Amino acid sequence: MSLPFLVLADDDEDDRFLFSQAILLVDPSIVCSMVGNGREVMTLLSSDFLSLPDFIFLDLNMPLMNGRECLAAIRQHPGYNSCVVIIYSTTMEAEEEAGLKAAGAADCLVKPTGKHELAALLRKCCGL
Repeated sequence: MSLPFLVLADDDEDDRFLFSQAILLVDPSIVCSMVGNGREVMTLLSSDFLSLPDFIFLDLNMPLMNGRECLAAIRQHPGYNSCVVIIYSTTMEAEEEAGLKAAGAADCLVKPTGKHELAALLRKCCGL
């Protein structure tokens, strides 16, 4: 099995660092691009230099283009249908989660506070 290509969009530098540390625990050879908002995700997706990511993790609350807006933009583009989009947020109400899944999110995850918990979550949701 080949390793997945991941993208994380999160405006919080500490959360991006924690995500990178969790990836190292799972498998240091996993490729992960990290950006600070949804607009940067859309720019990355339209790049001719990269293959499409297997998994896109979107923080719900980001400047310029938040996770909900980015999810909608991704789902409106037929070429991006193969990307699994996971909303990744500090808090998640059940009603909000249901709405995001109805909009095309594969899953909604509450951010864990430790790298080991996050590594376990990544293994589970990405099948690693």
